[in-house]
Amino acid sequence: MLSKALLRLGVGAARHPWRVIATWLLATTLAVLAAVAFGGRTADSMTAPGLDSARAAELIERAGTGQEGMTAQVVVTPLDDGATFFGDDGARTALARLQTEVRRLPHVLGTSDPARALDAGGDTAVRAGLVSADGRIAVVRVQYPDQSRLSAEDLDALVDLGDRLRAELPLRIEMGGNLFYVFSDADGGASELIGLLAAAAILFLAFGSLAAAALPIGMAVFGLTIGVATMALLAGVTDVPTFAPVLGSMVGLGVGIDYALFVLARHRENLARGLEPHEAAGRAVATAGRPVVFAGGIVVVSILGLAVANVPFMTVGGVAVSIVVLTMVVASVTLLPAFLGAAGPRLARTGRISRALRTRKPGRLARRRNPVAGADHATGWRRWIGHVSRHPVLYAVGAAALLLTATLPVLGLRVGLPDDGSLPHSRTERRAYDLVAQGFGPGTNGPLVIAADPAGGQGVLDRLVGAVSADPGIASVAPTHIDRATGIATLVVFPTTSPQDEATADTIARLRTDVLPEAIGHGPARAHVGGAAASLSDVGQRTSQRLPLFVAAVLAMSFLLLMLVFRSVLVPLKAVLLNLLSIGASYGLMVAVFQWGWGGALIGLEATVPIVSFIPMFLFAILFGLSMDYEVFLLSRVREEYLRTGDNGTAIVEGISRTARIITSAALIMVAVFLSFAVADDPSTKMFGLGLATAIFIDATVVRMVLVPATMTLLGRTNWWLPKWLDRILPRGPVGTDGTDDTDAHSTDEAPRPRLVDR
Repeated sequence: MLSKALLRLGVGAARHPWRVIATWLLATTLAVLAAVAFGGRTADSMTAPGLDSARAAELIERAGTGQEGMTAQVVVTPLDDGATFFGDDGARTALARLQTEVRRLPHVLGTSDPARALDAGGDTAVRAGLVSADGRIAVVRVQYPDQSRLSAEDLDALVDLGDRLRAELPLRIEMGGNLFYVFSDADGGASELIGLLAAAAILFLAFGSLAAAALPIGMAVFGLTIGVATMALLAGVTDVPTFAPVLGSMVGLGVGIDYALFVLARHRENLARGLEPHEAAGRAVATAGRPVVFAGGIVVVSILGLAVANVPFMTVGGVAVSIVVLTMVVASVTLLPAFLGAAGPRLARTGRISRALRTRKPGRLARRRNPVAGADHATGWRRWIGHVSRHPVLYAVGAAALLLTATLPVLGLRVGLPDDGSLPHSRTERRAYDLVAQGFGPGTNGPLVIAADPAGGQGVLDRLVGAVSADPGIASVAPTHIDRATGIATLVVFPTTSPQDEATADTIARLRTDVLPEAIGHGPARAHVGGAAASLSDVGQRTSQRLPLFVAAVLAMSFLLLMLVFRSVLVPLKAVLLNLLSIGASYGLMVAVFQWGWGGALIGLEATVPIVSFIPMFLFAILFGLSMDYEVFLLSRVREEYLRTGDNGTAIVEGISRTARIITSAALIMVAVFLSFAVADDPSTKMFGLGLATAIFIDATVVRMVLVPATMTLLGRTNWWLPKWLDRILPRGPVGTDGTDDTDAHSTDEAPRPRLVDR
């Protein structure tokens, strides 16, 4: 059985702690060295096979126009408010020098030349889209090769050049483009530190000991280092999306500290009962470690379910995050018991600072024993759970109504692409975006690229250009580029609306369904709409189409796993439904904050934005798995009490009250870690951080401490009902024949064991 295997593993690690710690140190060092030597950089490939934007990219690559490579843009305006590039020779000379220096940078294939266009006449520069109609703003577009030949050094070279020229030229210089999007440092470093500090403070308050607070943090740092290094190795063989390290850090820190918290709490209970440290650690791993393994498994299963979407970057991102979670699970049952063994009996003691805090005021607080290590398991929680259990209908209906109300904004959910216009004004990308929108129109920030194979028909190409130019959603069309070798034509077109505007998605759809088919006719010619905006729109549509299938797959797999763990039908069904409620409420809050702007300023959101197209599916996978963590931890303890006493009401009150303090502390840690990412600059990181934080908060409070005891009370003994025929079919998995735990001293036969299966 799993419990016996974990017992041996935990006891062995606690008996020989320094061997295990040395092994982890060696593994961490090797992982980091391998990542440095063989790892790759994260790369965004926001497309998927079979999409129209992917077909456009294939044609562009065949044509070899260079438009399949990376781009950047340098946007400039004279510092003198009265000067223009039309009439100011100094500004024009400075512009020419800037363009020349940019072209000399390593790996730059070429640039636009607004200075030469101005020499040919202001109207020529304006028609080419290089200088604004008022002559105040000019754009130097920079073409790089494909991403595989570039690195962050190319971005650094461009940024350093801009810093130098700002001091030498009478120009305001701002920069943007997908070179910044791909190679800018991902948000997360400061957020991780803030999250760790908040977690340390919560752990100290929960355990009253600096040593006890330090162990989960140390374990999480080890696991996160190996997980992120492995992610870098994965990036060496495939495209790992840029958000994966940030999301992996977010989820890894949260689950790692949470898993360690549950094992450590049970270890301190065992020490308080007089067990030797190595035996206490082994039994803690056997009891709390078993839910850790299953909870981690559910998280991994949920995240890997992203493969259902058939979007490669989402699948790889899910694999990368799953690696971090698996590493944390392994660390929880090997490295953590080694730490516990090395710490010895000291973890049973409360620190002097904590004792001073606890005894500062006389009365009940001073008399209460440490609820983590002592015998009195949170009398306040026991009273609360008992109160809810005495009024189950009122609390079940009220809490469900509250969560359903919070879910209502989801009806207005709009997916899209937050662009540089949603970044804070402190970022040069945002300032460049604003200048371009001011001088050339908002659609210039999100051009579409139409790739056409006219099949030898010049007339087809002329009709295509005319039809696209006449569309009301298109502001302008750049001169057509035709590859002589392949005959493939590429048209860069600028919508009238910004990339994140819903009207832009409508324009893309209209071009594909009406404009292009009518212009091409029924001959062999073909045309496809590509570009970043089109790719994200396509990915959003695909994820929306696959979301029901994905949700069904995750629900089914999680239901089956929980049924195997708890040998019950109603417990996993209830868990699935309650988790859906908490996730729906978090979605609703995201819509209210990011689309409606409610409280957006609190997290540094300067403009309303649509929800990034792939985030709802990613959030569902992660949140469903994390919500199941608390379900497994809580119900495992309730089941222990039920098997011990045979009384459903007592099991609910005792099981939940014994875990309530730890679940609350674990939830606070996760919320603190996730909220630290919600203040990052990137809107996508904000969405991940806020969505995860709110869902965990709702789950650990409204769901676990109100809905779970209320619904379990209403269901009574039927909570553990399992038809006889189903009991025969289900495998007797690693939890034993009836889910009992033969390693926990709490699970002795002090009362007749209840019948769990219909005979």
